Amino acid sequence: MTSNRSARPSSPAATAPVVPTATYRLQLQPAFPFAAAERAVPHLAGLGVSHLHLSPVLEAVPGSLHGYDVTDHRSVRAELGGETGLRALAATARAHGLGLVVDLVPNHMAASPRHNHALREVLRHGPDSPYGRWFDIEWDAGDGRVLLPVLPARLPEVRDRLRVEDGVLRLDGQEFPLREGTEGLPLDALLDAQWYRLGWWRLARTELDYRRFFTVSDLIGVRVEDPEVFAGSHAKILELVADGVIEGLRVDHPDGLADPQGYLERLAAATGGRCWTVVEKILTGEETLPDAWPVAGTTGYDALRLVDGVLTDSEGAGELSTLYREFVGRSADRGGDWEATSRRAAYEVVRHDLAAETAALTRAAVRLCAADPALRDHAPWTLRTAIEELLVRVPVYRPYRTGAERVLTPEAARGARAAFAVPEEAAAVDTVRGLLLGALGDTPGHRAFRARFAQTSSALRAKSTEDTAFYRYAPLLSANEVGGDPGRPAVAVAEFHDACARLARDWPATGTVLTTHDTKRSADVRAAIAVLAQCPGVWAGLLSEVASVPAPDPHLAWTAWQTAFGFGTPDPERIGPAVLKAVREEGLRTSWTEQDPAYERAVADFVATGPGRVPLRAASEAAFALEPHVRAQADAAALVQLTMPGVPELYQNTEREYRALVDPDNRAPFAPGPDDGRTALVRAALRLRRERPAAFGSGSGDGSGYVPLAAEGPAAAHCLAFARSGEVVTAVTRLSLRLAEAGGWRDTELVLPEGRWADVLDGVREFTGGPESELKLAELFADRPVALLARIGD
Repeated sequence: MTSNRSARPSSPAATAPVVPTATYRLQLQPAFPFAAAERAVPHLAGLGVSHLHLSPVLEAVPGSLHGYDVTDHRSVRAELGGETGLRALAATARAHGLGLVVDLVPNHMAASPRHNHALREVLRHGPDSPYGRWFDIEWDAGDGRVLLPVLPARLPEVRDRLRVEDGVLRLDGQEFPLREGTEGLPLDALLDAQWYRLGWWRLARTELDYRRFFTVSDLIGVRVEDPEVFAGSHAKILELVADGVIEGLRVDHPDGLADPQGYLERLAAATGGRCWTVVEKILTGEETLPDAWPVAGTTGYDALRLVDGVLTDSEGAGELSTLYREFVGRSADRGGDWEATSRRAAYEVVRHDLAAETAALTRAAVRLCAADPALRDHAPWTLRTAIEELLVRVPVYRPYRTGAERVLTPEAARGARAAFAVPEEAAAVDTVRGLLLGALGDTPGHRAFRARFAQTSSALRAKSTEDTAFYRYAPLLSANEVGGDPGRPAVAVAEFHDACARLARDWPATGTVLTTHDTKRSADVRAAIAVLAQCPGVWAGLLSEVASVPAPDPHLAWTAWQTAFGFGTPDPERIGPAVLKAVREEGLRTSWTEQDPAYERAVADFVATGPGRVPLRAASEAAFALEPHVRAQADAAALVQLTMPGVPELYQNTEREYRALVDPDNRAPFAPGPDDGRTALVRAALRLRRERPAAFGSGSGDGSGYVPLAAEGPAAAHCLAFARSGEVVTAVTRLSLRLAEAGGWRDTELVLPEGRWADVLDGVREFTGGPESELKLAELFADRPVALLARIGD
C-alpha cells in the first residue's frame, strides 16, 4: 500500500518531528483494545489520515472506559493488550503508512490505593516514602495524615464492615495498606496509627488535603514539576517515543500543572524533538497560546469555536435568546443572562465545590503574611475573601508565569475590594494580588502559592463555566461547547479569516477538531441545533406543538427538546441520560451530590413521554423542511475544519454522519459502518492533504498560506471561501436557509485565483480562475452546498 506521507523517518534517531496531515482519534477500552484498533487500520489508512490518535495507553483502573485514571506509569495497560499489543498496533499502522499519537496524562492519577502503586506506597510509608514527592499532599493540614474521602457513610456507620486481612485494611472491595507494625492493633488504634484518615466521601468538599483534578476526588494531582517525579512518570512513554512506537503526544490538561511551560520544555527536551505535541488548552476570548510553549499548538477547541461560530446566524441567535428568556422566565443570574449566570456559577463553585482548595490557598497566604512583618495582621477570612474574589475575576482559565498582570488587573482588584465593607480590610486584596504578581517575594513558598492559585483558577473556570453555567444558560445549545461562548455564539466572517491567518502564520501545525470524547454534543448534533438560529419562529412553533407534554419546568422543556432536535431521532436510552446529566450539572433542582429523587423521576418521565418518544424533526412540515439545511450546515463545518490551517482530527466514526451526546454516550467503542455522503467528502479532503502537504503547511512550518476569498453579489455574505497556498480552494454555503429565503445565489460570483481548477468532490468539473473569469456560485453549488477545488494548471 502506498504510504500516506511523502516521507517517514528511517530510524528512531531522527529528531525532526513528523507533522501529521490528519489524525483519527480512537477511544481505547477493554471492549476495544489494541488488537481491535489493529483490525481497523486498513479502513483508517484508506480514509487518508496519517496518524492514529489513541486515548491514554498506560495502566489504568480496571474496566476504565477512558484511561485518564492512570494507576501505573511503568507499564502499558494490560486490559488493552499490554506493551506487546501496542507495539504490534504500531507495526501494523506503520505498514499502512500510519504513525501513532498518544494521549499523555501528566496532571493526575487515580486516587485508588488498591490500584495506584505509588499512592499505595505513600499511604504505607508516609511522606518519607520513595514516592513521597509524587503527590500534592498538604500533610500539615491533616496533622500528618492524608484524608481519604472514600467511605459511603460516616466512619461509625461502617466501622463494623472494616476487616484486616492479608496485611491490608478492606472495606467493600476497597483496600488500604497498613503502616508497618500496626497490623495487630485493635481496630480503632489501628485506624489512628495510619498515615491516612478514612473519611466520609462528603468531607472531600471542605476537608480534602491533596490536590485533585477539578472537583474529582478520585483523581489525585501529580507533581510532575519535580524532576524525579517527571522521570518516574514518563520513562515508559519516553521509551516508546525513542523506539519510534509513538510519534506524537496530546498533553491532557496542562493548566492543571504547577508550571505548564516548564513541563513542556522538559518534555520537549526528553523527547529530543521527535514528537509533534499539542496541548489540551482552552483559549478564552482574545487569549492566544503562549508563544514560549514548545508545542505545535492546541488540540483544537479554538478551531471548533471558529467553525461553529462562523456558520451561526448572529441576528437569529439574538432573536432566539429573546424567545428563550421569555419562555424559561429565569432571573438574570440563574439562566436569564450569560454574564450574570456565569458570574454566579463561579461564586457558587469557588465557595462550595472548591472550598477545600480555597482553604488551602488561605492557609498558604496566612503563612506568607505571618513570615513578613510588612504583611501581618490580615484576618484569615479577609485573605480567603480576597482569594475568592480574585479567582472569580480571572477572565481566562489561568494566569501563567509571565503576563499575570494582564489577568489579575487593577480593575479586577477594584471589583474584589468592593466585597469588603471596611476599606482597611479590603487591603487584603492588594496583599493577595501582590503575592500573585510576585511583587512581595519570590521564595519557594511564594512560588507555590502562585502555582496553586493558577491551578485552582483553571479548575474553577472549567467547573463553573463548562459544567455549570453552560447548563443554566441555553438559548442555543450548539454554542455551549468546550471553548465556546454562549453569550456570543456567532463569529463574523472577517473575524474567522483573521483568526485563520494568525493560525497559518503562527501555529500552522496546531490541531483542529469538531468532535471529541469531551464535546457535549457531536458536530452533527450541533449543526442541527445551529440551524434553529436561522429560524427562531420555526423553533417557537415546534415548542408550541409539543407543549401538551408536561415538563417539570420550562428550562428543562427548552433544553431537552432542543437536545432531541439536534439528536434527530427519538431514543430515550441515549437522550435520557444526557438530560439527567444536564439537570445535575446545572445544580439548581438536583445535583450529583445533593440529588432530588422526585425531581429526577419527573425528568425521566418527561423524557420518556416527550423528547425520547416524539420524532421532533419529522413532527411538522416546517421542521422536516430543515433537513437539507442541517446537512448543508454539517458538511460545511466538516469541509472547513478539514482544510483550514492546522492538523485536522477526525473523532472515531465521524467520517460518516455521527450523532452523539455528552459522555459516556460519545465514548462507545469504534464501530465501522457503511460509507455515506460525508465519507466521500472526508476522503476527498484527506486525499488532497496527503497529496499536497505543502499547500496545507504540513511539515513546512512556513505559515502555510491562507488567503480569504470574497464573493460579490446579492448573496455574498452566504459564501465562506479561502485559498490555501494558491493550490486549494474551499468554498461553503453559510446560512443556507436564510439564503433560500432571500432568493438563492442569483448573480453572486466568486473569483478564483489564477489557473485551472478541478472539482475534487465530483472529479469531473473544471473551472478557470483569474479576474476575468467570474464563477457563478449557483453553478459552483449546483449539486452540493460545498466545494473543494484543486489547481491543475496555470
